[in-house]
Amino acid sequence: MQDIQIYQSEDFPKDLVKLNDLYQDLFSGGKGFRSKMVTMVCSAKKVAPETEKLLCQTIEFIHNSSLLHDDLIDRAPMRRGKTAAWLKYNPEYAVLAGDYLLARVMMNLSRFGNIQLIQFTSKVICDLLEGEWLQDSLLHERSLSQEKLHRVHELKTASLFEWCIRAPFIAIEEYSEELHQLLSKIGRNLGSLFQRGDDLLDFDIRNAENKKILGDLTGGYLNSFAAFLVKEIESEKVDAFFKCRSMTEIKDLFGEGYFNEKLAQFDSESEKMIEQYQKDLSSLSQFLSKDESHLMEEFLPLAKLLYWRS
Repeated sequence: MQDIQIYQSEDFPKDLVKLNDLYQDLFSGGKGFRSKMVTMVCSAKKVAPETEKLLCQTIEFIHNSSLLHDDLIDRAPMRRGKTAAWLKYNPEYAVLAGDYLLARVMMNLSRFGNIQLIQFTSKVICDLLEGEWLQDSLLHERSLSQEKLHRVHELKTASLFEWCIRAPFIAIEEYSEELHQLLSKIGRNLGSLFQRGDDLLDFDIRNAENKKILGDLTGGYLNSFAAFLVKEIESEKVDAFFKCRSMTEIKDLFGEGYFNEKLAQFDSESEKMIEQYQKDLSSLSQFLSKDESHLMEEFLPLAKLLYWRS
């Protein structure tokens, strides 16, 4: 499996110094997990190196563009342990830098010439934007339904994971409808589990990375675990919940026993999703040759890894 260098300064105009400085900051702190998933699929399918690099850059450019825009919309001060681009440079630079990444995506894919890949990627970008609009409409909503929240996660997170798994097959022109329906289920389930695990970090649960806690709640947004926590709680307590600024306050408000019970139920739901992911992944064997079957083994632990963060 080759190491793909996502950001290369020579890929961007040298006279745009601040743009290159911004990208150097942005890309240097990321784990590149989505591009690693792309690489796993490309390796199994023996995708040409130049195509693999195009796909890895595509998903990372889209993802990092969304981070630039999201941080500005959310007024998030930090990204990957550093000052967010909209603060370090200015909001206008953050917007332009995000837009430019998306423009480069479409230019690069147009040169590649696979219209199905262009169409699929365009849809994912539209999904991200629709998800951001929908999420913004849910700010400060006290009785947030799981259905609405699931729709946001489908658009903003699961769509990117789906792209990582399906795009290499599209790039080599494997278009079986049955195959892509299965790949879509696998990718979207994986993305949903990643989001649920990420939402738990906001409540300092399995937070080995020491991410900032209560960022969603402070911003007026109920993430998936927060919505699950308050689903059957009286409105006065929900109002008090939005005012909490520490985990001690939250556990005092609900009681530690109730909090732990809801966490166990949330984990149980996620385990069922993991079981479904594993079943769907097993079904993928019918579409892979013997030489390609190691792909399932590589993807098998990802669901637990991304949810449990272990």
